Amino acid sequence: MSMQCSSFIATSLDGFIAKTDGSLDWLNAANATVPEGEDCGYAQYMAGVDVILMGRKTFETVLGFGAWPYDKPVYVVSRQWSALPAGAPATAQLWKDSLPALCTHLAASGFRAAYVDGGQLIQSFINAQLLDEITITRIPVLLGSGLPLFGPLADGTSTVAAQHLQTRSFDFGFVQSDYRLHYTAAGQ
Repeated sequence: MSMQCSSFIATSLDGFIAKTDGSLDWLNAANATVPEGEDCGYAQYMAGVDVILMGRKTFETVLGFGAWPYDKPVYVVSRQWSALPAGAPATAQLWKDSLPALCTHLAASGFRAAYVDGGQLIQSFINAQLLDEITITRIPVLLGSGLPLFGPLADGTSTVAAQHLQTRSFDFGFVQSDYRLHYTAAGQ
């Protein structure tokens, strides 16, 4: 059984997922314009995944939201931590090994679809050629600088082709696109 790894993430129009200090105030302000009951496909996306993978910084951010928003198992990927912090939900566990080993472990455990969350983790999954699909919701705001969604490609990967699957636009200005990723090794 193989794992399908995907991401569902918002960026500013200029491609940033957070301000330089990690702040999401711009995203919270944009979300305030979304009509009540509209989730831009998030519930449908989450219904299709059975495990969540997140980086350490994203995990810390989500812990700061107050009530834990997930009822699915969560693997926190961090080589810096030796244990999860106090107050971590019982559904979360720490993963310190490689990303390919994580995907193998998850598949062997019966998981079929993983939600990869967090900018650095998404970049790491792309560099390991493990991210299969990505949904990007572009928010109509320019930040000018911040934490980018994408970064340099790892050695050995010359391109990542993003096959467009569909795009939806919302009356409140959000534009959401789904892509399937195809990896090409350097020299091919």
